[in-house]
Amino acid sequence: MTVRNGQGRQDAGTSRPGGSAVPLSEAYDTALLDLDGVVYAGGEAVPYAVDALGVARAGGMHLAYVTNNALRTPEEVAAHLTELGVPAEAGDVVTSAQAVARLIAEDVPAGSPVLVVGGEGLRVALRERGLVPVESAEDGPVAVVQGYGGPDMPWGRFAEAAYAVGRGVPWYASNTDLTIPGARGIGPGNGAAVEVVRIATGGRAEPRVAGKPLPPMHRETVLRTGARRPLVVGDRLDTDIEGAFNGGVDSLLVLTGVTDVAQLLAAVPEHRPTYVAADLRGLLTGQPEVVAAEDGGFVCGDWRASVSGGALVLEGPDGLAAPAAGAVDVMDGVRALCGAAWSAADAGGGVPEAEKALTRLGM
Repeated sequence: MTVRNGQGRQDAGTSRPGGSAVPLSEAYDTALLDLDGVVYAGGEAVPYAVDALGVARAGGMHLAYVTNNALRTPEEVAAHLTELGVPAEAGDVVTSAQAVARLIAEDVPAGSPVLVVGGEGLRVALRERGLVPVESAEDGPVAVVQGYGGPDMPWGRFAEAAYAVGRGVPWYASNTDLTIPGARGIGPGNGAAVEVVRIATGGRAEPRVAGKPLPPMHRETVLRTGARRPLVVGDRLDTDIEGAFNGGVDSLLVLTGVTDVAQLLAAVPEHRPTYVAADLRGLLTGQPEVVAAEDGGFVCGDWRASVSGGALVLEGPDGLAAPAAGAVDVMDGVRALCGAAWSAADAGGGVPEAEKALTRLGM
C-alpha cells in the first residue's frame, strides 16, 4: 500500500512494508520519537539525527520525544536534547514516568505515599499527580513503583520494593524493557530490575506496566502532544513498533539502536513497522512501495527478493549480485527482503534463512 497523505495505514499483520509517495515528514504531522537508540545513545547524538530532525522541524513537522526511560525529568531530557543541537522544551517530552504516575493517581487518593525505586524523573512525575514519593517500605506506601534508576542503582532499593510487594502493596512499573543501549553497548534496563523483585517475592505478584507497548503510554502521548496524524519512530520491535501497532498508528523503524536486520526479518505481525530506514534521514524521504510479483517474489526499487529452499534470495539490478556500494539504496533491498520473509512466515513456512542475502547487502 502506498501512503500519500499520512492517513492510510498498512493493514494489521501486513506481509510487506508500506510506501509513501511524499517525504514522511510531510505525510505525518507529528513524529513520536523514541530517544535511546534513535536520537542519542550513551548521551551522544546518533549520526545524522540532529540535522535530520532540524530539517523535519523546519518543514513543519512537530517533534515529540517519547521515552520508556523514567530516569530523568522532561526538563532534563529537553536540556540534553538542546545541548546536542535538537532544540526542545519540557512539553515536547513524554516519559513512562508520567504515564505510570497517571496510572497510580487513578487508583489511589491524592496525597498517598508511593515507594519509589528509580530516579528523579519518577519522583517529579508522582508529585505532578499529587502523590508523595517515599523511600522505605516502612513509610506506609499504598503503592510501589519501579523505573530505570541508572547503572548505579543501590541494591537496597530492590530490597525495599521486595519487602513492600511481599506484604501485598500494589506494584507498578514504568516499563519492562530488559535492555537499554549505551555508549559501550547494551546494558540491563528496568525490565531486568523488575525481574529482581519478581524473583525475590517468589513470583506471587505482577506489576501494572505503563510504558510502551502498552495502552497507558499511548494514551499519555496522545493527551500531551495532541497529535492527529502521528508517526511512531523507534528502534525496538517489542516496544516502539508494537506500541504503534496497539495504538493503530503507523511506525518507522530505524536501525541505529537495538534491532538489526535479521531480527526485523523474523518479526511477528505486531512487530512489523510500516516503514524501515537506516537512520532518521528516513523522515526526510518517501519510500518506494514493496510490490508483490506474480512469481511470488517482492520488488522494491532496484531489488528483488524471494524464498528458495528455505532461504532468502536477493537479486540486485543486474539480476545476479548487488551493485557497487552507493549505486542504489540498500535499504530498498532490506524492504524487499521484509516482503519475502514476512510473506513466507505468514504462509506457514517459518522464518527463511537470511545470512547469504544479508551478506549480499553488506550487513
